[in-house]
Amino acid sequence: MGFFPLVSIIISLAAVSSYLNFRYVKLPTTIGVMLVSLVASLLIVLVGPYAPNFHQQAATLVSQVNFDQVVLHGMLAFLLFAGSINVQIEDLGREWLPVSLLAIVGTLISTTVVGGSAWLLLGWLGQGIPLMHALLFGALISPTDPIAVLRIMKSVRASRQLEVQVTGESLFNDGLGVVVFLLLLQLSGQDGSGQGAAPLSIDPWQVGMLLLKEVGGALVLALAAGVVAYHMLKRVDNYKIEVLLTLALAMGLYALADALHFSAPIAVVAAGLFVGNRGRAFAMTEQTREHVDTFWELIDDILNAVLFLLIGLEILVLPIEREWLVAGALVIPIVLAARWLSVAGIMGPLGWVTPQSRGAIPVLTWGGLRGGISVAMSLSLPVSDSRSLILTLTYLVVLFSILVQGLTVGWVIRKTSDLEPPGIFPD
Repeated sequence: MGFFPLVSIIISLAAVSSYLNFRYVKLPTTIGVMLVSLVASLLIVLVGPYAPNFHQQAATLVSQVNFDQVVLHGMLAFLLFAGSINVQIEDLGREWLPVSLLAIVGTLISTTVVGGSAWLLLGWLGQGIPLMHALLFGALISPTDPIAVLRIMKSVRASRQLEVQVTGESLFNDGLGVVVFLLLLQLSGQDGSGQGAAPLSIDPWQVGMLLLKEVGGALVLALAAGVVAYHMLKRVDNYKIEVLLTLALAMGLYALADALHFSAPIAVVAAGLFVGNRGRAFAMTEQTREHVDTFWELIDDILNAVLFLLIGLEILVLPIEREWLVAGALVIPIVLAARWLSVAGIMGPLGWVTPQSRGAIPVLTWGGLRGGISVAMSLSLPVSDSRSLILTLTYLVVLFSILVQGLTVGWVIRKTSDLEPPGIFPD
C-alpha cells in the first residue's frame, strides 16, 4: 500500500475512534482512543478463526506502519516541541533541582532496578535473557509520558508545582532515556542489522565522551538553531510565516541532530524552550502567539490521537505467548516499584531541603505513565532471541500504565495531594 492511502486510513481510524470516545466512552482523548482501538483489535483477533482473510488484512495493514521510525524519527519531533514551547522557563527554573534529578538520576535508577530485577525474574521463570538485554528493557520502559496525566491534573486542579515537575521530568527523561537505550544497544554489540557484533568493552571514558557528544552536542546545536530562528521571527510580522518557521525549527533541528548523532529529542526540547520563552516574549505579536499556540496544540492533539491509536492496533502483530503474559504480569509491579524507588529516593531527601507538594511521591509514582516511546524503542531492537519477549513485556506494561494508572491517577491526586483553588487553571 502506498504512503498516502496508509496515512489516510490511519487518520480516518483516529478520527472515528476520537468520535466514538467523545460520544460514548467519554474518557480522556488519548486513553479513550487507545481503548477503542484496543477493543477493535481484540475483536478482530477473536473473529480471526472465522474470518481469517479479514484478520490477515488488518494485521498486514498494521505491519506496514514502521512504528519505531514513525515515532522516534517522526512524531517525537513534533510532540516534544509542542510540549516544550508552552513550558515557562521561570516555572522550570524554580523546579530545576527535582526536575533534573528525576530526569537524570531517576531514569538511571529505574533502568538499573528494572533491568536487574527483570533479568532475575525471567531467569527464575525459565525465560532468561542476557543481562544487557534486560537493561535495554529497563532503559526503554523508564521514560514517562505525561500527555493524559497533565490534562487530568488540570481537571482536578493539582498543584502547579506538581504539574511543572511532571512536565519537566517527562520532557527531559524522554531524551535521556533514548540516549541510555542507544548507549546500551551499542555496548551490547548490536549493529542494527540483526546479525549482532562483538560487545564493546565498557570504558567509562568512552561512555562519558559518548554522553557528552549526544547531550552537549544537542544543546549547542539547539542554541544555535534557536538563536537563528529567534532573529528570523523578530524580523517578520506575519503569523503564517512565523508558524512555518517554528515548524521548520522542530523538523529541521530534529533531522539535523539525528544525522549528526546528537540527541535529537534533547535538541528539540531545548529549542522549544528557547523559542517558547524568549521568542514568545520578544519576537512575536499577540496575534502570532495565539496562532502559534493553536497550531502546536492541534499538532499535539492529532499526533497523540494517532499515536495511541497505533498502540492499540499493535496487538494485531505482536508475537504473544502465554508464558510471556505471566512474565508481564509479574514485571508490572517491578516497574512500579522501581518508579517508586527512583521518585522516593529523590523527592524524600529533597523535602528536607525545599518545600514539596503534599503527595508528590505517590502522584509522581502513579502518574509516571509509559507510552509510545517505550513501544517504539522496543520495536527498534535488532532481531534476537530476546526481542519478542521484550516486545510483549513492554506492551503489557504500557497497556497497564495507560488504562489502569491513567484512569485512576485523578483519584490518587485528589486523595493524596494539595489542590489549587478554582480559577488557577484555564478551562
